Amino acid sequence: MIPKPPPREGSLGFLFLPPYRVQGLSVAGEQTVIQVPELDTCFDMGTCPRAVLPSKFVAISHGHMDHIGGLGYFCSQRNFQGMGPAKIVCHEGLAPAIQKMMAGFTELEGQTTPYELIPLAPEGEVEIKNAIWMRMFETEHTQHSCGYAIVEKRSKLRDEFAGQPQEKLRELREKGEDITRIQEVPLVAYLGDTSPGAAMLRNDVRTAQIVIAECTFVEKDHKARAEAGNHLHLTDIAEWLGVLECEHLVLVHVSRRSNIAVAQKNLRAMVSKEQYEKVHFLMDYRTNRDRYDRQAEEALRMEAARAKA
Repeated sequence: MIPKPPPREGSLGFLFLPPYRVQGLSVAGEQTVIQVPELDTCFDMGTCPRAVLPSKFVAISHGHMDHIGGLGYFCSQRNFQGMGPAKIVCHEGLAPAIQKMMAGFTELEGQTTPYELIPLAPEGEVEIKNAIWMRMFETEHTQHSCGYAIVEKRSKLRDEFAGQPQEKLRELREKGEDITRIQEVPLVAYLGDTSPGAAMLRNDVRTAQIVIAECTFVEKDHKARAEAGNHLHLTDIAEWLGVLECEHLVLVHVSRRSNIAVAQKNLRAMVSKEQYEKVHFLMDYRTNRDRYDRQAEEALRMEAARAKA
């Protein structure tokens, strides 16, 4: 008998949630990297598949190896491929350890990999695209654990100036009058690993178009394990769906010991049909492939209809 070949590694989980793609790998305790290409951002870097390299921002939620183990390679490969220095966003309390880790690679390799470290205090922000900001908030997992909300900041005319002629508005601006206000539109929220807490009820999380959250444990008798490890359980997700206003909730970080089909069945029994239909498991390859195929077919039909018009 000849030995069996090694098991094939899975491809990236992928969802098209217009106008954004959410793609990556996430298995509890092994690896988590979530990319939103349209926002030039990755959340965590537990491993570094080639597809994530073009995103220059990587937002680190905490220092566990399955969330940070590929960070040095990510920075190195961006430099090797001529893509420019990576921008690492993190909790300010985690920054010294990241610097030490990167310094260790410099010593090992005998060369310096360029990168930019952007430490944020809680509620601190960094602009990642024109008028689009990433905000860091603390979560309840381990020391210096955090999540991120990506928001678009739109300048809007204040209500009291609505209907005024342009000449009047120009005159007010020239006098130094502040006639606009900033309206925040939450786009994507990422919670990282966390136990249930206040972060889940933030407005820039609840109302984000897409929320990406862990769901490490799904079996009914694993609730105590979730609580012990400061993780979310499927029952927490079911309760949370009652207040979430997002269009899509993407669940990641499911344990390899858990069955996604079982998770779907259990969740369907706990929530309404409307709530269930907004939930997607990133690593459910078959369901997500079928969904994308339907999207592609619909796009072709619409294109054909436009061509006939």
